[in-house]
Amino acid sequence: MPYLETLDAMERTAEAVAAGEVEEQCWLLEHPPLYTAGTSAKAHDMLQTSFPVYDAGRGGQYTYHGPGQRVVYVMVNLKTRYAPAVPDVRHFVQTLEQWLIDTLAVFGVHGERREGRIGIWVVHDGREDKVAALGIKIRKGVSFHGISLNVDPDLEHFGGIVPCGIREYGVTSLHQLGCDGAMHEVDAALIAHCPFL
Repeated sequence: MPYLETLDAMERTAEAVAAGEVEEQCWLLEHPPLYTAGTSAKAHDMLQTSFPVYDAGRGGQYTYHGPGQRVVYVMVNLKTRYAPAVPDVRHFVQTLEQWLIDTLAVFGVHGERREGRIGIWVVHDGREDKVAALGIKIRKGVSFHGISLNVDPDLEHFGGIVPCGIREYGVTSLHQLGCDGAMHEVDAALIAHCPFL
């Protein structure tokens, strides 16, 4: 899906969710190769502009999206989900992380959180790499943007940026980890473990 059209549709959908006009939604899709800049992106983390760069408006720094990566945009109403309490953004982020961890477990991959490092991490071949990322924005109590899971993207495409501003660690994918699950199998696992259904 083209990025700018998707971003526009997602923002309009989030507004409609906030207004109670449509149900909450999760979109599973892929983008052509591109980089997105979050609100904390630093210019020195853009190493080369091999692909288009878009201002995403979400939290976080630079990330890559492209074929072979499952992107999930999550538009849920935190005000109604956490009512009568104040929307708990930290709990929501932990819910997204657990969703990724549970999905990875279906494929025998042990995903982990790391204090001070957003995303889901795996230890393999004597190193630690990120296999999934997340970046959200909340407006009027409704989330948008979401998560991305590297199924089988071209990992060299991450070389144009410092992913999420973290220089000390790399990125990996399910296929690099030895999992040959197809995208539709990953989708089935994501749907089965979706905490918002």
